[in-house]
Amino acid sequence: MMKRATILVVDDEEGIRHGLSRFFEREGYAVEAAEDAASAATVVARAKIDIAVLDLRLKGSVGGLDLLARLKTEDPELPVIIITGYGSIESAIDAMKRGASDYILKPVDNEALLALVRRNLEVAQLKRDNRYLKNALYQKEYQRQIITKSPEILAIMAKLDSVKDSTAPILIMGESGVGKEVFARYIHFTGNRGASPFVSINCAALSEDLLLSELFGHEKGAFTGAIERKTGKFELAHGGTLFLDEIGDMSPTIQAKLLRVIEENSFERVGGTKRISVDLRIVAATNHDIHELIRANKFRGDLYYRIATVEINLPPLRQRAQDIPYLAEFFIGLYAERYHKRIDGIHPEVMRRWLEYSWPGNIRELQNVIHQAVLLCTGSRIESDSLAKGAVPGGMAAQVDGSREPALLKEGSGAAVASYEKRRIEAALAEAGGNKSHAARALGVTRKTLAKKIRRYSIGAPGDGAC
Repeated sequence: MMKRATILVVDDEEGIRHGLSRFFEREGYAVEAAEDAASAATVVARAKIDIAVLDLRLKGSVGGLDLLARLKTEDPELPVIIITGYGSIESAIDAMKRGASDYILKPVDNEALLALVRRNLEVAQLKRDNRYLKNALYQKEYQRQIITKSPEILAIMAKLDSVKDSTAPILIMGESGVGKEVFARYIHFTGNRGASPFVSINCAALSEDLLLSELFGHEKGAFTGAIERKTGKFELAHGGTLFLDEIGDMSPTIQAKLLRVIEENSFERVGGTKRISVDLRIVAATNHDIHELIRANKFRGDLYYRIATVEINLPPLRQRAQDIPYLAEFFIGLYAERYHKRIDGIHPEVMRRWLEYSWPGNIRELQNVIHQAVLLCTGSRIESDSLAKGAVPGGMAAQVDGSREPALLKEGSGAAVASYEKRRIEAALAEAGGNKSHAARALGVTRKTLAKKIRRYSIGAPGDGAC
């Protein structure tokens, strides 16, 4: 049975208290009545009140405004309706400024008061629902997306939980597709900055000049084409978190500027002279070995120490294969709901192939395969014929080049990965009409990474697509 809303009626006139109590009870509400502030405090201490109807003029040392303040201190979201006489409308307005939800004049029109009560209870319920849904969204999107039974991942989450409310910068390292941004969002949205902005930028996807403008903003006329002032990511992230993805691809010039901003907590827009102070938390990520970059003088050691107070290394999916069934279940549920399909499971042979496959694209690749499988699925479970052609090499294809079986396991797995990557890149380029930028986005890699792989595999893109 649904709980009845409870109304607290506070009035020093017994006739009004009694009349309103009987009226609200007939309308299906539970009622608590009090004649003064002390009695009201006793009621609030023992009962859960959903809304209060309060007369401003009360007998005793504590008046209506003081009681209003106490009620709002106990429960800031408690709706309070003020009853007032014609001579105290100014007091009623004052009460509204102090947090009262509404007021009604004496003599009280019961039906009008009932309408106010219903409206305020509905608003209060909507606020609670909104808060619940918002929290549920955070849970679903930023906590439950980290699907794992892996002791290593659980240890990483415990480490992040211990520092997420601090201002310590965090560096997340791992291969492309392991979920670095998912963990960055987990840090932000489950921490004490969760209500503030989460702003991300891919440092590898932009030219040096454009990255400077994106990070720090620019003033009108700072360069050709700067027709108006632009707010940069640092300003947009004020109070929240700035996620710098692929920071290992950042140029030395921007590394130096970033180091200065971190040290001074302030910066200037491109073409500007005014110092802008910011309060934010930096979470950076890279798919490179940052220590190797430092040894090769491609990344500043002093910047590393500024961004890596906490360092996290996310393992590739092939090292946490025990998570594949749980991740598969999550993604199947996600896409089945999106496409209004009922899919109850996965054929054991399909799961065997997934467990044996090395997943060079990691979780992003698994998610893409399952997305396609759900779209193609015509029954109640994922079968082999639900998998897009070439989506996963059949059982870790033993004969990669069709002529011989590799003698060494390492040789075989490397060749399988290369064969798979080449097919995926050729398919993505064909679908994008040769446009490397579009293909890179479809594959979930940077254009720079795609260009390297095209050269490595001697792939010729169809057509002369735009870059």
